[in-house]
Amino acid sequence: MLVRNRTFGRLAIHAILCFGAALMVGPFIWMLLTSVKTFSEAAQVPPVILPSRLVWENYTEVLRVLPFDKYYFNTAITTISRTLGQVLLCSMAAYAFARIEFPGRNFLFMLCLSVLMVPSQIFIIPQFLIMKDLGWLNSLQALIVPGIFSAFGTFLLRQFFMTLPKDVEEAAKLDGCNHFLTYWRIMLPMVKPALIALTIFTALASWNELLWPLIVNTSPDKMTLAAGIASLKGQYTTDYPTMMAGTLMATLPMIAMFIVLQRYFIEGIALTGSKG
Repeated sequence: MLVRNRTFGRLAIHAILCFGAALMVGPFIWMLLTSVKTFSEAAQVPPVILPSRLVWENYTEVLRVLPFDKYYFNTAITTISRTLGQVLLCSMAAYAFARIEFPGRNFLFMLCLSVLMVPSQIFIIPQFLIMKDLGWLNSLQALIVPGIFSAFGTFLLRQFFMTLPKDVEEAAKLDGCNHFLTYWRIMLPMVKPALIALTIFTALASWNELLWPLIVNTSPDKMTLAAGIASLKGQYTTDYPTMMAGTLMATLPMIAMFIVLQRYFIEGIALTGSKG
């Protein structure tokens, strides 16, 4: 009887996991199928699941109507710059909050965390006015600079820094390392899983961001992939197969990155905050 209960429990757990996996993968499969349909099949009600024939011309149509290579370049530069900047600044702030004693440390950290309690849309108008005053509208720096600061990234890395033993830091001090050398040479390599987790979070957010690029950039030469693909949506009709083809082409780099780094991503999330 006990064996049967265990078997039933395992089957139930696997069934739930399979259902959850289907919910997660379902939209991606639908996007893939829609990208090779004709326009009539994509707009048909009730929807057609499998296309009658594979229309690969939708992918060439995306390259014809959009400067896809330019959008890829803008998105890649923005994503790489924001990711590197955010990982560097957040790791420095997190190390200071976790390992350096200074007056007002806890108050400043709580003030930093309070940003997470405010909807990000509230900051759009002040950030836009700052970009306008700096003369950065329709430029890549308008996409990069506001995104290199992250309260979430600081919190994530701080929790990880706090799990490290103090003996390592004390040994570095005995060897003559100051705070920066201890952070750069000793502590930073020890939080590699958390850094990779933050890298994935930041890269995904930057690569997929739509609202901010539409606000600060109106020039087609400075558009990112998300904003450029959104321009395919018409006022009365939308060519969904072409849009899905472009979306799939834009998604592939992020899928490849996650597949390569998923082990570190899971490890970083699992260990964060395990000791505080």
